[in-house]
Amino acid sequence: MKQSLSLKLGQHLTMTPQLQQAIRLLQLSTLDLRLEIQQAIETNPMLELVEDNDEEVVAESTNTDDESPPVDTDDIRELPGSDDESALQTPEDLPVDSAWDDVFQAAAPTQTGADDDFDGTERTGTEDSLQDHLRWQLNLTPMSDRDLQIAGAIIDGIDDDGMLIASVDEILSGFPTEYEIETDEVAAVLKRIQQFDPPGVAARDLRECLLIQLNQLSDDTQWVSEARTLVRDHLDLLGGHDLAALIRKTRLADEELREVIGLIRTLNPHPGSAIANTETEYVVPDVLVRRERDKWLVELNPDTAPRVRINAQYANLVRRADAGSANTYLRDNLQEARWFLKSLISRNETLLKVATKIVEHQRGFLEYGEEAMKPLVLHDIAEAVSMHESTISRVTTRKYMHTPRGIFELKYFFSSHVATSTGGEVSSTAIRALIKKLTAEENPTKPLSDSKITAILKSQKINVARRTVAKYRELLSIPPSNERKRLV
Repeated sequence: MKQSLSLKLGQHLTMTPQLQQAIRLLQLSTLDLRLEIQQAIETNPMLELVEDNDEEVVAESTNTDDESPPVDTDDIRELPGSDDESALQTPEDLPVDSAWDDVFQAAAPTQTGADDDFDGTERTGTEDSLQDHLRWQLNLTPMSDRDLQIAGAIIDGIDDDGMLIASVDEILSGFPTEYEIETDEVAAVLKRIQQFDPPGVAARDLRECLLIQLNQLSDDTQWVSEARTLVRDHLDLLGGHDLAALIRKTRLADEELREVIGLIRTLNPHPGSAIANTETEYVVPDVLVRRERDKWLVELNPDTAPRVRINAQYANLVRRADAGSANTYLRDNLQEARWFLKSLISRNETLLKVATKIVEHQRGFLEYGEEAMKPLVLHDIAEAVSMHESTISRVTTRKYMHTPRGIFELKYFFSSHVATSTGGEVSSTAIRALIKKLTAEENPTKPLSDSKITAILKSQKINVARRTVAKYRELLSIPPSNERKRLV
């Protein structure tokens, strides 16, 4: 091999620490961003939170020229305006003197009540689980110590739906052999637990669950005797919606059978669902969208992140010509603080710019609902805002938009398309909405099959295959037509 020297001219992207920080902040959710800001404040003495009583200081430190009125973009107004520079541009070295962007005002101060009125358990409190609810009732039930141990083992074998998933043999195997617990003892304790609230709890299958609930009804309840017989002997026919066979087996008239089935439909096949056992997760929207007259306004949620600024007292201690270790430490932290604030501002500008383009593209959804959703992919928004698709993906992940129709993740507005017979395109989200609407309005005694839904969509000039309809129906958790059929 012969060695030689050559010149080569090319371009490549250098991932500077500042650019890496901007990208990392861009993909953080609201909660993660708050943690990141808190960590930055704890590690960098140049950063500080802006308290509510510092409003006037913030106002004086902020350039009033940036508080310009919203800019109209056809039918969309963007609040506040953003420049045309790339949101991920690496900031240049800034002078040591205080500047307007030393203050990151992510949100206007929100009014809160007095500290004395704050209830720390308002959002952190959790409701009892199903097992806790059953143990509470067990403590109020007079039982021997031996039966209490058996009851505790039974309760541990009940799932969140209220069904007993552990068999009697498995419950017995959990006790030492010297206890000499017999099957009859477990069955007797199980019968007592099955009388607990909610009705139907600790059942071993659907038939037993429904029978427990029916047996707890008064004998004076109309059709309760027939309902018990139907559930005990003909539950498989009821599940198959075989009305003719049920009439023949039960010897009931058509109207009488419908009354019996109506009573059974009032029962809960998942009794455990009546007891809350999970914490409610709250979503804080990053973007707020509202309509004002004939325009849609897009703005960042003022409550998503705390306001941060550079500590003016520490910044004034920095001396340009001093090369001492203390001054170098302050100067380095000051530069990092400025980069951090720049990254936060860049994140907000990018998020607002992307959200505005999404609203502009999906205006039909905001005005008419899911059926008016248009096809949209990351590439469309990337071209509109002159950014890379990876940047758009980071912006739309775990970011939420509050609209008059609810709160949606930004990724919800992106969907593939299906061609129409007229040469146009329809969003897959719109097709799913149509399928949901058709099944909701169908005759329950004659539900629409996938082929029938395909034919209806074709009549609306939407060319979609039957297997595609079946796939969308399953995504919507809509059972097939034979399972949607109702006898009443």
